[in-house]
This record gives sequence, structure tokens and C-alpha cells, in this order.
Amino acid sequence: MLVFFSWVIATVATLGSLFFSEVMEFPPCALCWYQRIAMYPLVIILIIGFLKNDRNVTYYALPMSFVGWFIALYHILLANGIIPETAAPCREGVSCSTIYLDWFGFITIPLLSFVAFSAILALLTLYYRRTHVK
Repeated sequence: MLVFFSWVIATVATLGSLFFSEVMEFPPCALCWYQRIAMYPLVIILIIGFLKNDRNVTYYALPMSFVGWFIALYHILLANGIIPETAAPCREGVSCSTIYLDWFGFITIPLLSFVAFSAILALLTLYYRRTHVK
């Protein structure tokens, strides 16, 4: 069930990002695209791992989750001015420090991504410990 819940989170995150860009018309920045590159394949990898009851699904999904988590953390630090904008990969097009969504004064799209990757990492790490560590 841990892999299934990870898949649910990845699916909601994927649909949410598509909603923000296609329905709300928030253009994704470069860091958003990198996070999408890490999140979208998780939807396929995790459902296949769940349906095949593949204990090794963590070997495929954990590295992608960690990369996405790290990029989301970097994006949060950049959007909050902790990392200077000169260190941003967004040289052209949409700025990586643009905040399109600000619920309750602190919930932003990079934070939502960070929470999703954190939850997936926690669930998959727990699954790995249950299935591989004796």
C-alpha cells in the first residue's frame, strides 16, 4: 500500500501541475520543468511497481524522487530570496522566482512540489526498510 499511496501522490502532483499550466495558464519556469521531469515518470513507474508487486521499485523511484525533492528545495530557497536570483537557471522566459500562487501567505507551487516529493520519499523509504532491511 505504501507504493500505491506514493503513486496517488505522484498522480495528484502531476494533475495539479497540468492544471496550473493548462487551466490556470501559469507558464512553468525552468525549475518547474525539471521537477516535472522527475515527477511525471513516477506515475508510470510506481503503478507498474505496485501492480507487479515489485520490491525493487524503490531502486527506480527513490533516485528520481530525491532529484525532484532537491530541485524543489532549491526552487523554494530561490523564490524566497535565500539563494540570489543570479544563481537561477531561468535566464530567459519565465523567472524562477515568480510566485503565481500564494495561499495563506506561504503555500506556493514550489512548496507543494516539495511536500509531494517529501511524502513520496518518506513512503518509499519506509517501503524499502520493510522489504529489504531484516
